[in-house]
Amino acid sequence: MKVLGAGSTVIMTECTSLQFVSPFAFEAMQKVDVVRLASLSDPELRLLLPCLVRMALCAPADQSQSWAQDKKLILRLLSGVEAVNSIVALLSVDFHALEQDASKEQQLRHKLGGGTGESILVSQLQHGLTLEFEHSDSPRRLRLVLSELLAIMNKVSESSGEFFFKSSELFESPVYLEEAADVLCILQAELPSLLPIVDVAEALLHVRNGAWFLCLLVANVPDSFNEVCRGLIKNGERQDEESLGGRRRTDALRFLCKMNPSQALKVRGMVVEECHLPGLGVALTLDHTKNEASEDGVSDLVCFVSGLLLGTNAKVRTWFGTFIRNGQQRKRETSSSVLWQMRRQLLLELMGILPTVRSTRIVEEADVEMEPNVSVYSGLKEEHVVKASALLRLYCALMGIAGLKPTEEEAEQLLQLMTSRPPATPAGVRFVSLSFCMLLAFSTLVSTPEQEQLMVVWLSWMIKEEAYFESTSGVSASFGEMLLLVAMYFHSNQLSAIIDLVCSTLGMKIVIKPSSLSRMKTIFTQEIFTEQDWIYRQLCETSTPLHPQLLPLIDVYINSILTPASKSNPEATNQPVTEQEILNIFQGVIGGDNVRLNQRFSITAQLLVLYYILSYEEALLANTKTLAAMQRKPKSYSSSLMDQIPIKFLIRQAQGLQQELGGLHSALLRLLATNYPHLCIVDDWICEEEITGTDALLRRMLLTNNAKNHSPKQLQEAFSAVPVSHTQVMQILEHLTLLSASELIPYAEVLTSNMNQLLNSGVPRRILQTVNKLWMVLNTVMPRRLWVMTVNALQPSIKFVRQQKYTQNDLMIDPLIVLRCDQRVHRCPPLMDITLHMLNGYLLASKAYLSAHLKDTAEQDRPSQNNTIGLVGQTDGPEVTREELKNALLAAQDSAAVQILLEICLPTEEEKAKCVNPDSLLSNVQSVITTSAPNKGMEEGEDNLLCNLREVQCLICCLLHQMYIADPNIAKLVHFQGYPCELLPLTVAGIPSMHICLDFIPELIAQPELEKQIFAIQLLSHLCIQYALPKSLSVARLAVNVMGTLLTVLTQAKRYAFFMPTLPSLVSFCRAFPPLYEDIMSLLIQIGQVCASDVATQTRDIDPIITRLQQIKEKPSGWSGICKDPSYKNGSRDTGSMDPDVQLCHCIESTIIEIINMSVSGI
Repeated sequence: MKVLGAGSTVIMTECTSLQFVSPFAFEAMQKVDVVRLASLSDPELRLLLPCLVRMALCAPADQSQSWAQDKKLILRLLSGVEAVNSIVALLSVDFHALEQDASKEQQLRHKLGGGTGESILVSQLQHGLTLEFEHSDSPRRLRLVLSELLAIMNKVSESSGEFFFKSSELFESPVYLEEAADVLCILQAELPSLLPIVDVAEALLHVRNGAWFLCLLVANVPDSFNEVCRGLIKNGERQDEESLGGRRRTDALRFLCKMNPSQALKVRGMVVEECHLPGLGVALTLDHTKNEASEDGVSDLVCFVSGLLLGTNAKVRTWFGTFIRNGQQRKRETSSSVLWQMRRQLLLELMGILPTVRSTRIVEEADVEMEPNVSVYSGLKEEHVVKASALLRLYCALMGIAGLKPTEEEAEQLLQLMTSRPPATPAGVRFVSLSFCMLLAFSTLVSTPEQEQLMVVWLSWMIKEEAYFESTSGVSASFGEMLLLVAMYFHSNQLSAIIDLVCSTLGMKIVIKPSSLSRMKTIFTQEIFTEQDWIYRQLCETSTPLHPQLLPLIDVYINSILTPASKSNPEATNQPVTEQEILNIFQGVIGGDNVRLNQRFSITAQLLVLYYILSYEEALLANTKTLAAMQRKPKSYSSSLMDQIPIKFLIRQAQGLQQELGGLHSALLRLLATNYPHLCIVDDWICEEEITGTDALLRRMLLTNNAKNHSPKQLQEAFSAVPVSHTQVMQILEHLTLLSASELIPYAEVLTSNMNQLLNSGVPRRILQTVNKLWMVLNTVMPRRLWVMTVNALQPSIKFVRQQKYTQNDLMIDPLIVLRCDQRVHRCPPLMDITLHMLNGYLLASKAYLSAHLKDTAEQDRPSQNNTIGLVGQTDGPEVTREELKNALLAAQDSAAVQILLEICLPTEEEKAKCVNPDSLLSNVQSVITTSAPNKGMEEGEDNLLCNLREVQCLICCLLHQMYIADPNIAKLVHFQGYPCELLPLTVAGIPSMHICLDFIPELIAQPELEKQIFAIQLLSHLCIQYALPKSLSVARLAVNVMGTLLTVLTQAKRYAFFMPTLPSLVSFCRAFPPLYEDIMSLLIQIGQVCASDVATQTRDIDPIITRLQQIKEKPSGWSGICKDPSYKNGSRDTGSMDPDVQLCHCIESTIIEIINMSVSGI
């Protein structure tokens, strides 16, 4: 077997002349392959005799016939070997007695403190160990070796980890090495408890030729290979090349792995797992790399070191980084270190894939033809690109994480590789990006003017070849966008952003000093990127899939518009994209009947420009104060421009391209939710899912060519004929439902302008519902324009008065314009649904508009305020006031909308005349159905007022529920303002979020106004029936107590005004919470007594009433049937008396009887 080559350490030198066990022999021993063993030469076989002799003489556990045959072959193999006899003699010794003596000697040495005094195993040595070993018989030889071995093992255990070298004649004499090895193997095999193989291996590291003895020992016990290796690694040093002991341990393990190469990588894994002996891991990898056949692929050395430095285990990364740093600081001969060997191997691999030996002298394009031998711009071979990328990342990790300082040769070769030109493949794109980032991260690699010029030429080549790479490789070339982004960062002096970009591209976190980028900044800002409109051209030419750095590029560009590159030059800012350039991007999408995208610009370009506009406006508002302090006011884009951009249409397009667009879709949604919340209504998204689902696809398959040919003009003619015939318009509308949302856009104006005609009597409900459906589809692509057209179309038509045409801005300032529509809309559910949808949208839009307006004008009144307010800390006073005024305006706006909607829920005088009962949301639905069923002869378009009112109430309740959930303060404000009590059954039953009123009813009851107290108690009575919860019970008990308190403080007139409307609420309290029965009955008796006392003072005797009340309280069962008397139930007894107290007493009596009958009947 060949020993390890040049550069080996001391242990390798001392073992050079010794015969080691070959991998072939070790594998034969491991598998007990007798045929292979028989083929071994005598010197090779001699090393394995201890195990083979024991195998032949000891009783086997395997009693099979095949083993019996193998054993005969082994005996035949051993029969001609002379050394077998001495090993047989060694096995004939009484090992039990030997073990006892060894134990006594261990105890004696322990008592003597580890001294080398008298030995029990070996006594009266006349000569040195070598002569004694030569003249001794087998038992004494065993004792000599055992005594020496135990002495070394004891010293190892007492050394506390400090390495020592033990000189021993037995392990150094070349004449008796084989005999000593035989004795060692037999001792360990027969006395395993006394001599654990891991401890023996540890002791052998401290003697000369220890690695050779260790290999023989393991070869004779092949199953112990992994155990020995793990033990040596676990007990090893964290940095093996720092000490003699570490180097001896590493070399011994390398010999073991040479003997068993199949386990070398597993041993390397143990090294990484324990974070010990990094030099061993590298050495084993180097040994493995030299045996690799592949030349073009990424070598095992590159993969291994990259894995250590770029893996997720920070402990491993720190451990190996320390190995690199320490290795560079050692003063001894570098060529003998594993680190030097690793660097040399990596450099050889790097040079092996370079296109040619290149000169850093710059040669003009014309000169290249004249000097064919000079290859400055040679291309990198395609089969080497992946390996080159791996090498670049590895060197980045070595320099950035492990602190490797490259030599001049390494730096020169690295620069040659980085500035080479790969083929136009995806791997080539990746290589160029890595090379570019490595130049930024390690600018010290470029040290001479020639090298700097070479780098500039290469960067210019990158810009020039970007389009070719993209078209040829089939992927979007990322390095062009990266170049532009880095240039923008340099222009805005955002060096930390460049560092983050470099680390992200390289895939590692490395320390880059901002000062090291100064020269690169000069090159980028003055030599490469000078035209500001390149960003606009880049956005125009972008296509999917989107590069992840494009959005940061736009953000940096926006920042460069708002923030000067340096304080010394405040005018050094970029200019925003002009409105005309933006409109050019969207040409073909805005205006006209053609809604197809212009082929000149991709949807990606349009989405990026939309992202730019929204981000720019947001950044402009966020930096208002900073810009005002710098006395700068960049131009904001006009509202007319924003109105022309089909934002919702573009968002829908982006939704289907989320995978190709990366994070653009989510970024647009964030900007939309912040600046255009009315375009992010949840109902709209749900509607979109229905429109784009499977049903819509099936309906579209039914669309005939004739149906597709309906023009907007034909639709207008059909609407004009509605008073006479409904058939044609119904047919066209049904066909339009099969069109996609974008195909419906040309019909939007005709559809909205004729909505007023649909309010006339006789229009079938089916037409109204179809129009509603088409409107909702159009709302998914053009909501803002559609809303303006619809609001203008639904204005009330007044003769001789010209209708006002509202704009988008008018409606955002005053959303209540939406409700100033034709009154007939309030009883047309399909159109009322559209109106409520627009109202909700404009309320949200108004909030965003006012917030933006507040930020935009935040500095208008600051100078005057600062002149009048001289106290420190009060300069922000006007801002707080403006914010409060805005919130108050929004609250008033929302509450006004809610009050108007509640008023719409009230029946009109005409509906009251027709006995429409609005007291309950659900009780009359069945009656509506049964009432309308017989009227089958009625025309389809003839309105059923009860049904329409009920449907409108449901729609309004749904919107109010959404508003209350979005902002519970609206519910509180509306109920503090109050509304007609006849709407309470409707709101409590129809608005699921009304339970939040329980939180503020105690505060409402505490108000000084009697009307608010009455409203609070009436509201609470309905809530208790709807939500019989513990919280409702506590609030109801509070209300009863408050009523009792008010009884003692109210005057007669106020007492009548308070209790007459609130007494019926007590019945609801009892119905919901029977435990309140006693308190309520006591309150009623108390009220009656107070009223009776006032009447008595006026010489009016109503004692019979009070007597009845007492009897009712004491014996309620006797009065249970009195509810059959309508006079009690309606409180109409003794109505001849107009005295308020008397009327109140009768009302109390009726209330008590109703409560009693309710409790008795179990209702």
